Amino acid sequence: MGTPPDSSQAAATDADPGGEAHADAPETELAALRTELRRVQAEMAGRARALRFQEALFDISEVASSSRSSPAVLAEMHRIVGTLMYAENFFIARWDGERRTLRFAYFADSEDDAGIDPATAFHESELPGSLTLQVILHRTALCGPSADIARSLGQEGVSQGPECEHWLGVPMLLDGEAVGAVVVQSYRPEVRYSEDDAQLLTYVAEHIATALARRESTLELERRVEQRTEALQAEVRERQRAERLQSTLYRIAALSSRHEAEDADGSFFADIHAIVGELIDARNFYIALWDEATDELSFPYSVDEHDLVRATRRGGRGLTEYVLHHGEPLLATEAIVRGLAATGAVTPSGPAAAWWLGVPMRVDDQPVGVIAVQSYHHDVRYTERDLELLGFVGTHIAAAIGRRRADLALRQAYLDLERRVAERTRELGLANETLRQQISAREGVERQLKHQTLHDSLTGLPNRQYLLDRLVAAMAQHRAQPDRSFAVLFLDLDRFKVINDSEGHLVGDALLREAAQRIGECVRSPDTLARLGGDEFAVLLERLRDVDDAIHVAERIMQVLDRPFLVEGRELHTSASVGIAVVQPQHGSAEEILRDADAAMYRAKADGRKRYALFDEHLRHHAQHRLELELELRRALATDEFEPHYQPIVNVTTGAVLGFEALLRWRRADGSLRTPDAFLALAEETGLIEAIDWRMYALAIGDLARLRPANAYVSVNLSPRHLLVPEFAERFLTLVAEQRAQPSRVCVEVTEGALIDRKDLVRAALETLHRGGVRVMLDDFGTGYSALSYLQHFPLHGLKIDRSFAAALASGGHRGSRPIVRAIVAMASSLELEVVSEGIETEEQRQTLWALGIRQGQGYHFGRPAPLQHWLDTAPASGAV
Repeated sequence: MGTPPDSSQAAATDADPGGEAHADAPETELAALRTELRRVQAEMAGRARALRFQEALFDISEVASSSRSSPAVLAEMHRIVGTLMYAENFFIARWDGERRTLRFAYFADSEDDAGIDPATAFHESELPGSLTLQVILHRTALCGPSADIARSLGQEGVSQGPECEHWLGVPMLLDGEAVGAVVVQSYRPEVRYSEDDAQLLTYVAEHIATALARRESTLELERRVEQRTEALQAEVRERQRAERLQSTLYRIAALSSRHEAEDADGSFFADIHAIVGELIDARNFYIALWDEATDELSFPYSVDEHDLVRATRRGGRGLTEYVLHHGEPLLATEAIVRGLAATGAVTPSGPAAAWWLGVPMRVDDQPVGVIAVQSYHHDVRYTERDLELLGFVGTHIAAAIGRRRADLALRQAYLDLERRVAERTRELGLANETLRQQISAREGVERQLKHQTLHDSLTGLPNRQYLLDRLVAAMAQHRAQPDRSFAVLFLDLDRFKVINDSEGHLVGDALLREAAQRIGECVRSPDTLARLGGDEFAVLLERLRDVDDAIHVAERIMQVLDRPFLVEGRELHTSASVGIAVVQPQHGSAEEILRDADAAMYRAKADGRKRYALFDEHLRHHAQHRLELELELRRALATDEFEPHYQPIVNVTTGAVLGFEALLRWRRADGSLRTPDAFLALAEETGLIEAIDWRMYALAIGDLARLRPANAYVSVNLSPRHLLVPEFAERFLTLVAEQRAQPSRVCVEVTEGALIDRKDLVRAALETLHRGGVRVMLDDFGTGYSALSYLQHFPLHGLKIDRSFAAALASGGHRGSRPIVRAIVAMASSLELEVVSEGIETEEQRQTLWALGIRQGQGYHFGRPAPLQHWLDTAPASGAV
């Protein structure tokens, strides 16, 4: 056994562990502090990354909303992603699921200098082995070396582009659908992407997809607005040109009827020149007249930049003679003229024209001259429209020439007669023969004049007066022989106004002539076909056996008019609505039976057009009812039977009453109440609506002082015809002043249709009301054109959304109205316009509209139209409903 240690050694040994623990305590504490420091640093780094991430998302949204170009926006997104991770090689791909194509909207790659055209779309069949396409198709992120990813997808050996050290691609998702991908890749071995990078880029890609979709929607909306604006401007220009053209043609027609062609001082031709010059370039203008007997071509009027004096010539071979003898209009350039000269067809003389336009003039289908314009400047061009216009001018000049020559011939005949009577007094036999010849010639002219009085100049058919004369004779025969019946067919061409407005009056006139010829082929002798004016025709069917004869004629006419019309190279389509009236004992005059046929025609149109209708007792009673209703309306005006009923316009949030719309009601003498749908159309047609409206305006504005709450306004509806009266606005403001009403508490409502016709007059009236303090609301918005130009060009305070949108919001209703209402609210907000929704009938509709941004509403849910006293009796102190 060994010797045990002494006590001092034992004591020292026992003390050593305590001394070592005492010495290690500072090191343990220091390690803990270092651990805490690393944790704090990690936490700060995480917060810094989160902050950078939030800033990056904000920057992405901001740059997408900017006005920069698309390449600049995508380049900035590249820069932003680069602040979050290594993104030297970065691209954004857009996927079109319908076309199955991929487009690289942005591409930056350090190993691919050629790049990819962002406008090029690759079909998926062109991209075998594309990792980007796989990300999109599988809607999942892929990360790792490109070769490893391709191998895992079974795409080894068919990759697109150079291989990279590490690749990360994430899908861009929008509403759960892949719309593209965002990819970063590294060719540097030290750069690897982590799972955190994949999650981060996935979140960033979703924001990029949303931002780009919002940007593209905004750009598309701006493009559509720009296109619509351009279309409206083009339409305005075309309408203005059509108006100028129509006015010019009327002036030319008036001139040709007042002036004498071949006048000594040339004022007629000078006036024609001035009018033509308003529509086309006519600095170089001349009129040539041809004498067939002498083959001489004279120039009674000529204006030219080169001061050319056009002398009378015979046997010439110029362009004028070419048009004269070919009988066809000619629109020629300098090259065409050279071509004609090369073939020997013409021999040009004088300065060469860059453009030449000439049309022949004919009298009784015989050439009498040419009217021409020309330009020596290549920037001044003539068109087919100019050719059409000049042809119309030539027709009127030729007509004037024909009338003048006929008049001169008649005068010469009278002179010859007087001379021969004076010279050959003793030769009575020969003088009498000569006299008979002259009288015969004069009677022929008189017959021609009488024919012109009783016939339509366009179609050559009998006119209304001729038809009425034949009707008078037919009614006299019917009274003498009651078994000799007859009928009148009243025809109206369907869609003729559309054709006339769109294709032009010359095409419309040609269509009327062709229609008249076709109708004439369906009418037998001694029946009469007449043109009543415009696109209206009438047929008098005599010796009628029964009503079936008239129906068969009507059916034949509708059949021939249903065939296509080929007018000046255009295929046009029209049809006929036919009214049939058979003579009845109660017909007292020719006008009455013609009126009944007209009424039957309107019934045919109302039933759908392209059909016939017989005038019967129902139509007679309808006509009588309309006459009686008109008399009642006149009596109602005289006895003040019209009164306003008020419907509240409220704040849909609080229910507070903001104002009332005054709605027309007719309180008849027996106490019954009629709504406008029973009489408004007739009031419009007879013109009584103006007096009724002014009565309503006076009553409604006069009631303002009694309305509750005290700041409530009253809204009245304006008929479109009021806005076309220049003094309407001043009269309305005078009425407001006379009633001692505050203009700011008066509101007028106009429909979109009222803004279409005579925009200048309508705008002037509304601006006068606006300056006078009266508010203007656009009513029934969303049912018509809903054009932004109305909101911009007219002084509107707000708009009222049509009741159909509220109705569509009912349970199970059409959801398409929600985005429309939301868009209307957003648009009105940007234009600082109030929005009132009409037709709110349920609490569900109110809540839905409130959620869509509607703050003002009107409808049965808040109150039905009622007399003023009802609202005074039921109005609470708060002014809410």
